[in-house]
Amino acid sequence: MTTPDVLVAGPASWNRIVHLDALPDPTPHTVFARGAYDTVGGTSAGKALNLASLSRGVVLRTVLGADDEGARVRGVLDDAGVRLLVEPAPDGRTESHLNLMDTAGGRLSVYLRAPGEVRAGGPGWDEALAAVDGAAAIVVDLAVHSLPVLAAAADRGRDVWVDLHDYDGDTAFHRPWAEAGTHVFLSSDRLPDHRAFMAGRLAAGARLVVCTHGARGATALTADGFVDVPAERVDDVVDTNGAGDGFFAGFLDAHLRGADVAEALSAAATHAARVVRSPGLAPVG
Repeated sequence: MTTPDVLVAGPASWNRIVHLDALPDPTPHTVFARGAYDTVGGTSAGKALNLASLSRGVVLRTVLGADDEGARVRGVLDDAGVRLLVEPAPDGRTESHLNLMDTAGGRLSVYLRAPGEVRAGGPGWDEALAAVDGAAAIVVDLAVHSLPVLAAAADRGRDVWVDLHDYDGDTAFHRPWAEAGTHVFLSSDRLPDHRAFMAGRLAAGARLVVCTHGARGATALTADGFVDVPAERVDDVVDTNGAGDGFFAGFLDAHLRGADVAEALSAAATHAARVVRSPGLAPVG
């Protein structure tokens, strides 16, 4: 296997996206969609597609079913140039979500199908370990089936890039990723004091912590201190799905090119703006 620039481990799914004027209130009523479509989803698929759009060589270890949805996900990723290491879903079915999106970028994600647990030692495990050893960067996303890759990377002393999404700083499920991550990304949505949390992760051994604030930009922390960057103004938003994964991919790509933290934050903001101007998880062309 050709050594990839980046190994990404985590979820890929087939999703139904429904655009609404506003997210529904929790009362019985009828609403009309502004539009709907089916597409590949999952945070790891989003990162892989965005990295591939930035001309990075990417290997994605994920779980897919032997169903039509799995074939569709494979097709999209294959066409983008993402190399797949697929573990078969225990029940044969591909992960699936229903995402309700409002005009401000708010999202309600309903899991229609979630994959079962997949352990190390499957048919592609040797290839996954080779990618852990050889990749320039290792990204491990939040999914039970990515935990073997998280453990292998930590055991080998590799840097691990993690995305904690809207972590509140306390939820037990996120803890393995929070503790193993040397390069930690998350949003400030559920953090009452994001700077205190970031400083805590740095004190615990992380070398980089990046916290995104949506339209308010992002903050990074390293041993050199805090750096803030504004979000790029976008007046022609098409679809906000994938914006966070695009930001992550833009930062990682710039980092691998030797950019400093401020430059990487700016590159991340620019790429995220490209994502929201495009349909799907990553910009095309």
